[in-house]
Amino acid sequence: MTVHLRKQLIALAAGVSLAVIANGVPALAATPADTLVEAFAIDDIISLDPAEAFELSTAEVTCNTYDLLVRLDINDTSKVVPDLAESWTVSPDRLTYTFKLKPGLVFASGNPITAEDVAWSFERAVKLNLNPAFLLNQFGLTGDNVADKAKAVDPTTFTLTVDQPYAPSFVLNVLTSTVGSVVDKKLVLEHVKPVTPSDENKYDNDFGNGWLKTNYAGSGPFVTRVWKPSEAVVLERNDKYFGEKAKLARVIYRHIKESSGQRLALEAGDIDVARNLEPGDLEAVQANKDLAVASAAKGTIYYISLNQKNPNLAKPEVIEALKYLVDYDAIGKTLIKGIGQIHQTFLPKGQLGAVDENPYKLDLAKAKQLLAGAGLPDGFSVTMDVRSTQPVSGIAESFQQTAGQAGVKVEIIPGDGKQTLTKYRARKHDIYIGQWGSDYWDPNSNAETFTANPDNSDDGKSKTLAWRNAWDVPALTAKTKSALLEEDPAKRAAIYKELQEAVLKDGPFVTIFQQIEVAGLSGKLKGFRLGPTFDSNFLAAVSKD
Repeated sequence: MTVHLRKQLIALAAGVSLAVIANGVPALAATPADTLVEAFAIDDIISLDPAEAFELSTAEVTCNTYDLLVRLDINDTSKVVPDLAESWTVSPDRLTYTFKLKPGLVFASGNPITAEDVAWSFERAVKLNLNPAFLLNQFGLTGDNVADKAKAVDPTTFTLTVDQPYAPSFVLNVLTSTVGSVVDKKLVLEHVKPVTPSDENKYDNDFGNGWLKTNYAGSGPFVTRVWKPSEAVVLERNDKYFGEKAKLARVIYRHIKESSGQRLALEAGDIDVARNLEPGDLEAVQANKDLAVASAAKGTIYYISLNQKNPNLAKPEVIEALKYLVDYDAIGKTLIKGIGQIHQTFLPKGQLGAVDENPYKLDLAKAKQLLAGAGLPDGFSVTMDVRSTQPVSGIAESFQQTAGQAGVKVEIIPGDGKQTLTKYRARKHDIYIGQWGSDYWDPNSNAETFTANPDNSDDGKSKTLAWRNAWDVPALTAKTKSALLEEDPAKRAAIYKELQEAVLKDGPFVTIFQQIEVAGLSGKLKGFRLGPTFDSNFLAAVSKD
């Protein structure tokens, strides 16, 4: 290991703060036997509050620190399995879901977990109305009715009443997402602050959001102890967890962005897991007999999106032209080799109704013809917001080069995950390149965000990807909703195929590839496994020799 890299890691470890040292976390070199150290790009984390968290890194943190009523079965993604709920029933009219909680549950604080905690967790998520709230809004839940629709019948019985007879698989899968996390009501209420009602929050308090952004009130196998933005996240074992206790005492995520830095740290034994390996470094790890690799096809799609507020990007011919200005073959053979596969539709392989069609290829002549048809024979200038991490930076540069050959001059605006996401969510971008990970393992998770936009105004409440890109599609929005009411799986799948074909042809999304998540591992690790989603990368079973 180079002296320079060791100094970098020492400095990084020191930045984890005195709170880490006070909790007995060694900060230097070889990882302790009771601690898992992962290098991971975590600069996208904005908040640790599960009612606000909507980023990929945060999803992994919350899935290891908070419990849900039900979880995705990672061994059979067509099913959900009990978590806090011991059992559940669905009424004959498919409107009421009744959950019985397991006995003797407690939060990490020692407070008992009751159905009232579940009901309040739903209530605060809906009333806060932050990014993930739309997942619960889909059930007809609003700030005005949530207390009546999501309620405790008795200390161990929770009922959820939805507004339409949705396919039960859809409802249950939504409840596996982070927004369904159950928080410790008694603890959070101790930290509620008064606020002035606004258009976004008409209530007179913050429901503890200000405190929970950086603190913890859950019951999962680990407890969040420290979060230093763009430096580290530290988790510690929760010995009050109701299930099998975590095998390791703690987990440390260290923010190391560069693939080469992660690989060198892994080879030196300074970390146990490297999470953002690029193809060349992945091959080096695979060739090292002292290391191992874990991989999993992910429900994560990488795409380029085109803001329809930009008059040039709103031209149908320009949308189509840009789909012919991506060098998919070169990207597949180099930038995503071993970490992704070219995939041009918005549903990832493995989900109901997924279409595996890749009709677009790099075709400069076709693109130029389309641009001329749009009245832009000499092209145009446009900006592109890019998170400064791979492979998106490399893909953006490749697209900049090929688009330039057709006269489309792309100015890349780099930034960290928080910067680019904040701008994107405000609809202030021209072009944005990013990734979308399914919030739950049902096709509606992606269909809802790519094809539904019930209110295209700037103050629209449903802030889907279609909304972020000002794509006003009432017909597709209606079709997306119709799929939720279809109980027959084959008929549901047919609707999703139609939606994918519509986006593939006309949508302002250039879908490029589906992620294969990889991790380089120390040979000491046992039980490390990557799930199909970022909120199913569970760490409690991991141990070390």
